[in-house]
Amino acid sequence: MPIFAVVHPVEVHQLLAIPTMKQKIAALALDACGGSYDRDLILFLIDHHIPATIFATKRWIIANPAAVSVIETHPGLFEIEDHGANHVPALIGAGRRVYGILGEPDVAHLRQEVVEGARAVESISGILPHWYRDATAEYDPPAIEAIMELGYKIAGFSVNADVGATLRKDAIVARLKAVKTGDILIAPMNKPNSDTAGGLAEGLTWLIAHGFQFVNLDRLSVRTLPSGANSI
Repeated sequence: MPIFAVVHPVEVHQLLAIPTMKQKIAALALDACGGSYDRDLILFLIDHHIPATIFATKRWIIANPAAVSVIETHPGLFEIEDHGANHVPALIGAGRRVYGILGEPDVAHLRQEVVEGARAVESISGILPHWYRDATAEYDPPAIEAIMELGYKIAGFSVNADVGATLRKDAIVARLKAVKTGDILIAPMNKPNSDTAGGLAEGLTWLIAHGFQFVNLDRLSVRTLPSGANSI
């Protein structure tokens, strides 16, 4: 039996490395997997000067030129990173799945997923991405090693803001009101018919009113929490 068939994936949880815990700093990371884009969410971030790190797949970039144009006109606000070519989990082994999504048959296919996604990001931003997030935020340890060997940092999180656009607005706001300094928030930006935009708008407004600042992931170092550490 191949070794990859018995290795359990891990969900990578991370926090920003804040110089002093007295500073209220957090990061917002948005996933653009497939489908369209949440225009209301992006316009809210622009209007309120809230930076976000956007993880875009190659297929989303190709399908959404208008959204890419909006994002690219605000390079100081939005940082675009690698979400893969086709939104495939970093799970290695024929037939293996995470949340019903089929992973990669081998390491070679994983590398292709990462590299093609990175090239797509570079084609629109002119900058080769530094970070990689797979489809589900869960990774085989061998997959983590392969991604890092390609020169990319794994992007984890500590607060799942809307659980893949499945939460109602009040639940999203409650999660954001529990944010602590150093937290890395994730949410999709490709589900315009969800409560994501409304929930994030209200929650982020509350956080800023309570002294929080938001930064892109490349502004600070991150520290990875031990496997099994809690996240929201």
